[in-house]
Amino acid sequence: MRAVVTRVSSASVSIGGTVEGAIKQGFLVLLGVGPGDTEAVCDKLAEKICNLRVFEDENGRMNLSLEQVGGALLVVSQFTLYADTSSRRPGFTGAARPDLAVPLYERFMEQCRRRGFQVEHGTFGADMQVASVNDGPVTILFDTDKNGAGRA
Repeated sequence: MRAVVTRVSSASVSIGGTVEGAIKQGFLVLLGVGPGDTEAVCDKLAEKICNLRVFEDENGRMNLSLEQVGGALLVVSQFTLYADTSSRRPGFTGAARPDLAVPLYERFMEQCRRRGFQVEHGTFGADMQVASVNDGPVTILFDTDKNGAGRA
């Protein structure tokens, strides 16, 4: 799985001019699923993101977690994180097909909810407009194939 996690002071996703999900302080998570991803990888990634300590403490150090600041998550499906950019026209055959991607996308959000977080989202496969006010900016890239985020 791949995720781009941005610390935000607010974020929203709209479809056809209608806001589908919105949060105040928290994480905007652009989430991509690969063909080899599993429930175990998904669960581990959710755990890592939910416990990420990138919010500033009283000393201005990135030391606080999402829970400690009362933050929420806006999760947006993003198959383009698996783009093959070897040519000028990206290919997306490296992304999981919807029959695998949708259940893992839903599972990721459920794992975050089980940890007590408000989780907002868009609609898988829809043409969405995402707005965010990046805080910092702080943006972290997770790739379970490269950085071990999904390994037990």
